[in-house]
Amino acid sequence: MTDEIYEILDGGKRLPLVEDFYTIQGEGFHSGKPAYFIRLGGCDVGCRWCDAKYTWNPRQFPPQEVDTIIQRACSFPAQAIVITGGEPSLYPLGYLTHALRERGLQIFIETSGVRPLDGVFDWVCLSPKRQNPPLTENLSRADELKVIIEKPDDFAWAEENATQVSEHCRLYLQPEWSRYEELIAPIVEYAKAHPRWNISIQNHKFMHIP
Repeated sequence: MTDEIYEILDGGKRLPLVEDFYTIQGEGFHSGKPAYFIRLGGCDVGCRWCDAKYTWNPRQFPPQEVDTIIQRACSFPAQAIVITGGEPSLYPLGYLTHALRERGLQIFIETSGVRPLDGVFDWVCLSPKRQNPPLTENLSRADELKVIIEKPDDFAWAEENATQVSEHCRLYLQPEWSRYEELIAPIVEYAKAHPRWNISIQNHKFMHIP
């Protein structure tokens, strides 16, 4: 992050918010858990199958006051906050996460792990991407490794990353949504043959919720 951008964000007291909303977590270990989502704009990882490409250009999302975002989040009965994107590691998240922690909320982050994480987090969901691999330091602190399976050789990519996480990290394979029907069967068979892996599906899309 350049000094100019950091100054605009006032050290994390302003952030480029795309949207924030209360919903049910649809993926991974916390699937089914009510959570308040804070989605930040900006991503340079560039997954061709991304279902949130509208978040990629941060210039479309002028920085908003983080205190206002926190007030909205605390007005709901959510006990957990999910910080996602885009790629949230682009920004200083210390101010946001410490303020949420002081209010007794659990803080989860969903990241590709390509940059150092700034802030305090109760749960790190790391979703590594081939074209821009995660930092070793982020693999080692991941609580959850969620690998998107788009084609058969993605299983090898999943295993490569799994060798670098801690023994306590939960492992998930998730079918790329647009190819769900053709991918779910081989993913099921792979998990049965390699039972340390779990399967994550995008339950929120089946429930037709954000």
